[in-house]
Amino acid sequence: MVKANERLSDKNIDSRFDLKTYLDAQKTIIEAALDRSLSISKPEKIYEAMRYSLLAGGKRLRPILCLATCELMGGTSVIALPTACALEMIHTMSLIHDDLPAMDNDDYRRGKLTNHKVYGDDIAILAGDGLLAYAFEYVATQTQGVPPERLIKVIIHLSHAVGAEGLVGGQVLDLESEGKTDISAETLTFIHTHKTGALLEACVLSGADLAGANREDLERLSKYAQNIGLAFQIIDDILDITATVEELGKTAGKDLKAQKVTYPSLWGIEASQTQAQQLVEGAIAQLTVYGEKADPLRAIASYIVTRKH
Repeated sequence: MVKANERLSDKNIDSRFDLKTYLDAQKTIIEAALDRSLSISKPEKIYEAMRYSLLAGGKRLRPILCLATCELMGGTSVIALPTACALEMIHTMSLIHDDLPAMDNDDYRRGKLTNHKVYGDDIAILAGDGLLAYAFEYVATQTQGVPPERLIKVIIHLSHAVGAEGLVGGQVLDLESEGKTDISAETLTFIHTHKTGALLEACVLSGADLAGANREDLERLSKYAQNIGLAFQIIDDILDITATVEELGKTAGKDLKAQKVTYPSLWGIEASQTQAQQLVEGAIAQLTVYGEKADPLRAIASYIVTRKH
């Protein structure tokens, strides 16, 4: 597995590009912006609960994708930062709700107790609701120097990604599929392109639209995002089997315990890994026309299949 991933990375990314340095620098910017974005107000408890999960750490891959795509298309991180923060607010909402007893029922997230374990189910639900609503307000009120029509496109991307045609729809079908043994690869792919992939695609397309990308660029970037979104979930399924609790920062083996159909359960680990690599290669192929400017997106794509958590 490692050797195959190394070959993929070496083949597609200029060795001079230092992904770790890039991700660390972007993450520092995003962490500071998230901290500024949400202060404690009254009632204090709900703001504390929102901040608890929003500032709990993590890879911050989704906001980084937004910044990287905006810069690739000629924009700046300054104009993209409010949207990047909003995307992380939406992602955090999805994690809070996903961890609830009525959903995937987990006690840990990002190495910390889940929101409902600290604040209770009721406050956790409301904290997720608060973050979701605030995300749209934050984009609309904090973005500067962007034409209104571009902001409308961004808000449409976010709404689509989180609604019944995106995350919510994918989560419903995921819950309905638990314990069933006749789930097909097509159904599983539908679940994950909606539950996971839709938000990743929104990250990429939002960054592009903020910079005024044309239709051809948006089509290429959409294909890139769809491929990395599905690859991301395949690797998540593999890691649920192969990684430790410490590596994941959440409960390992959850899918097996919940009797969920996963890509490894359908194809096996090795074939799943191969499929993820092929998806990433397809994603990287969409970036050829951009040359070295797309190195961050290339590196992120390859990172998806080499990550350990």
